[in-house]
Amino acid sequence: MISKATIDKVYETARLEEVIGDFVQLKKSGSNFKGLSPFSDERTPSFMVSPVKQIWKDFSSGKGGNVVAFLMEHEHFTYPEAIKYLAKKYNIEIEETERSDEQKLEADERESMYLVSEYAQKYFSEMLWETTLGKAIGLSYFKERGFTDEIIKKFGLGYCLDQWDGFTKAALDKGYQLDFLEKTGLTIVKEDTAQPGNKRMFDRFKGRVMFPIHSMSGRVLGFGGRILANDKKAAKYQNSPESDIYHKSKVLYGIYFAKQAIAKEDNCYLVEGYTDVIQLHQRGILNVVASSGTALSPEQIRLINRLTKNITVLFDGDAAGLRASLRGIDLILEQGMNVKVCTFPEGEDPDSFAKNNELEEIIIYLEQNAKDFIQFKASLLMSEAANDPIKRADTVRDIVNSISKIPDHIQKEIYIQECAQIMNISEAVLFSTLAQIGKKEQVEATKKAQQDQKAFEVVRHDNLAEKVDIQQVHEREILKILLQYGMKTDNFLEFYYETNDQGELEMVKNEVCRKVAEKIYLELQEDEIEFADPKFREAYNILIESLINNENIDFSSWIGNLPKEISETVVDLDMNENKYELDDWERRNIFVKSKASEVVLRVSQTITSIRLKLINDLIGGIADTLQKDDGVGPTQEQWDDLKNYNELKKNLAERNGLVIKHFG
Repeated sequence: MISKATIDKVYETARLEEVIGDFVQLKKSGSNFKGLSPFSDERTPSFMVSPVKQIWKDFSSGKGGNVVAFLMEHEHFTYPEAIKYLAKKYNIEIEETERSDEQKLEADERESMYLVSEYAQKYFSEMLWETTLGKAIGLSYFKERGFTDEIIKKFGLGYCLDQWDGFTKAALDKGYQLDFLEKTGLTIVKEDTAQPGNKRMFDRFKGRVMFPIHSMSGRVLGFGGRILANDKKAAKYQNSPESDIYHKSKVLYGIYFAKQAIAKEDNCYLVEGYTDVIQLHQRGILNVVASSGTALSPEQIRLINRLTKNITVLFDGDAAGLRASLRGIDLILEQGMNVKVCTFPEGEDPDSFAKNNELEEIIIYLEQNAKDFIQFKASLLMSEAANDPIKRADTVRDIVNSISKIPDHIQKEIYIQECAQIMNISEAVLFSTLAQIGKKEQVEATKKAQQDQKAFEVVRHDNLAEKVDIQQVHEREILKILLQYGMKTDNFLEFYYETNDQGELEMVKNEVCRKVAEKIYLELQEDEIEFADPKFREAYNILIESLINNENIDFSSWIGNLPKEISETVVDLDMNENKYELDDWERRNIFVKSKASEVVLRVSQTITSIRLKLINDLIGGIADTLQKDDGVGPTQEQWDDLKNYNELKKNLAERNGLVIKHFG
C-alpha cells in the first residue's frame, strides 16, 4: 500500500497540464487549456483542462476527473500505478509496504499481463548484458548497427537466448502464471502429442534480439524480435500477437520517447522500422516514431494527431516503400493533417542515412528534400506515366482523389491550384473532377445511411420534444454555482417582514455580505428544500459541507476522494461552465459576458425559481382538488390559499426580475 503522505505529496506536486501535455497537444484557451480528445476521433477540440482546479473534461466522450483519473482512463492504470507513475515523473520517493502474495493474486488479468511483459523486458535486457551468449550474439549485433550502450539501455533492448524454454522456465520460477505468459504471446503452449494431457512450452522469441514496444506512458505492451540466424523458414521479424494489452494498429514504436519532442517541434517523422527510430533518436532526431512494419492505420495517425498536425513520412527509395507511402498519405489527409514525404538516396534508408551522417547534415537534408504530398505524388506518378496520355489522366485522378480526402475546403482549393500548375491542366477540370468524387461519395454515404436506417426499428414518440425536468435543471445550476463560486464572498439583498408603528407587517430589504455557499445553504434550509436527483443530492451534501467547513479546498485531491460516480458528476458540472471557451469567441471579436460578474443574480434567480416551482406545485394541487366534482364544492380556505399562493408567486417574481411562467 502507498502511504497517504506519498499520495498527498503527489497531488500537491503534479501539474495536470504537464501530465496531460505528454499525451495531448494543449493550447491556451482563456484561463484553461484545450486539445483534441484522446478518447475519440475528432478534428475540433472538445477536451478541456483547468490548471486552476487541476481537473479535465472530455466533452466528446463525457469522461472527466483529476490527474489520476486521466491516467486510469487513458493508460488503464490502477490507482496505485497512476500514483507511482506521477511519483516517478516528479521524482517523489514512494513510501509503501511490500505487496503480499495474496495481493499479487488479486491483480486483474490485464494488470497481470503488464507485469509479465515488464518482467520479460528486464529478463531479456539481463540476458543481453550479463550472459556470455547475450554479449557475443545480441550485444554484438546492436554494436554493429552503431548503437551506443546508452541508447540500448534507453530503449530497453535485449536478447532471448536460443533455448526452447529458457525464458518460460525463468518466468515460472519467479511465480508468473503460464496462462499470462501464453496470453501475452511470450510463450507458445501446445499439446504434447507423445503424452496426451501434457503441455509443451516454447519461447516465442528464442534466438532473437528484442525490441520492447511501449505505450505512450512507457508501459511494455509487447515485443518485436529479430532473428539473427540464417534460417530461411523463420520470419526475419516477429511481433507479439494481439492481446488485451497489445493492438498493433493502435501502437507506434518509439512514441513514449518521442512524444515531448513531437509536441515541441510540432512535427512527427514517421518511419517503418525499429532501427530507423533508434538510429535517428541516437543522432538527435527525437520526434520520430515507426509503424512497426505494419500498414499505417487511422488509430496510429490519431495518436500522432494528439501531439501535432504535421507528419513527415520518411521512406527509402525502393518502389514498394514508395507505393506504401502513397496509401498512408491518403489516410493521413483524411484525419485533417498536413503531410510531407522525404525519400533518401538510392541504397539508403533512415537507419543507414542517420548512421552515416551528422545531425546537422541530416536536418539540412530533411528540410531540403521533404516534399509536399502533391509534389511527391505528382513526380512519382508522372515518371511512371511518361508520355502515355491514359496513364497521365489516371495520375491526375489519383492526385485529385487524395485532395478529396482533405476535410478543410480552403486547403482543398489551394492544393487544386497547385496540382493544376504541376500537371499543366486547367483548374476548372480539376474542380469538376473533385465535385464528381464528392458526389459519388455522397451517394454512397446516403445509401449506407438508408441501409443502416432499415436495420433498426423506428420508434416514434407522441411528443416531439421531451419534457424538461425543471427540478433537475435547478439542482444542476446550484451545483455549478457552488463549484465555481462557492468560496466567493458577495453582497446579497435579503428580504424579511417587520411590524411598523401602525402594527402592520412591512417588507424590509437589507444588504448582507455572505459566502455564496452559505447563502445557498441558508436559503434551501429555510424552505426545507431537498434535491430530488440522488447523485445531485449526494454531490450537494458533500460539497456544501466541504465549502462551509474549509476555507480552501485542494480541488484535485478532493475530487479524487469522492466516489467515482459523484466525482464524474462534479467534474461534468464544473467544466461545463467553461465549455464556451472551446469556441474561441474572443478570436472572432465576440466577447462573452463573464458568469462570475452575475453570480449574485444567478443565486437569487435560481433560488427564486425553485420557490416558484414549489408554489406552482401547490397551486396545481389545489386546482386539481377544485376541479373534482364531489358535490361538496371548494371551501373558502382553498380559495384563500389559491389567492395567497398566486400573490406570493407574483411578489417573488417581481422582486427578482423574473418573468412568470408555468413550470412543467
